[in-house]
Amino acid sequence: MTPQAPRATRQQRQQLIIDYVLEHGDASVATLTDMTGVSLMTVHRDIAELADHGILRKYHGGVSAQPSTVFESSSDFRLHAHTAEKETLAEAALGFVSPGMSVMLDDSTTALALARRLPQVGPLTVVTNYRLIIEELRNAEDVRLICIGGEYSRTHDSWIGLPAQEMIGDFSVDLAMLSTSAMNATMTFHQEQEIVMVKRAMRRAAGKSVLMMDYSKVGRSALHRLDKVDDFDHVLLTEPVEDQLLATMQELTDVRVVHSERR
Repeated sequence: MTPQAPRATRQQRQQLIIDYVLEHGDASVATLTDMTGVSLMTVHRDIAELADHGILRKYHGGVSAQPSTVFESSSDFRLHAHTAEKETLAEAALGFVSPGMSVMLDDSTTALALARRLPQVGPLTVVTNYRLIIEELRNAEDVRLICIGGEYSRTHDSWIGLPAQEMIGDFSVDLAMLSTSAMNATMTFHQEQEIVMVKRAMRRAAGKSVLMMDYSKVGRSALHRLDKVDDFDHVLLTEPVEDQLLATMQELTDVRVVHSERR
């Protein structure tokens, strides 16, 4: 029997469910009820809400999560995953930003963590397609904010598609700060072709590019190839990273491992 967790808030409870399903691949309603210590009806409501947001997949009697599928693209899911690591990456990435720069940020929640720090570096020009970054920076006095338009994706909470790609292609920014779903020693990946095209366009629009990846994404793959590791000027990783994989990557480009306080 799974040990009961202390009574948690709705958000904490749903995060427990997400973490458990991601670790085990699937879970029955009975197991999740046992784990959360709430009623069967409450767990059913939690499962229904998470499924409606595309975070987990509901089936009769339980939920599942398959690697490299659409739930990983959900902005709602990503906002609550590996938050300490993302804050650590954002703090390290801030060192690449200088006053007066133009910076392009993708729709990753790691870039959002960086965006929250950018007003302390201004003046800056920030170009992004992510609604949450726009909301974060729209009142920042020292930030000139340029919004990339296109087809709005509710899953990603950002603007994508051909219009977004064409708009990105018209820019020439100093720095692009990006993240993606997965990488191995030589290649980066994402599970959705449309997102691959937008991220590629962003990297190509920049004089320098920085890839920010928490440890959970390293040593994995997804359906579509994005860019080679050596296409990025700098790569920031959180611990732990397998030694041989790190050594191979460091032969290709500048790779820096940063320490997360949680670990």
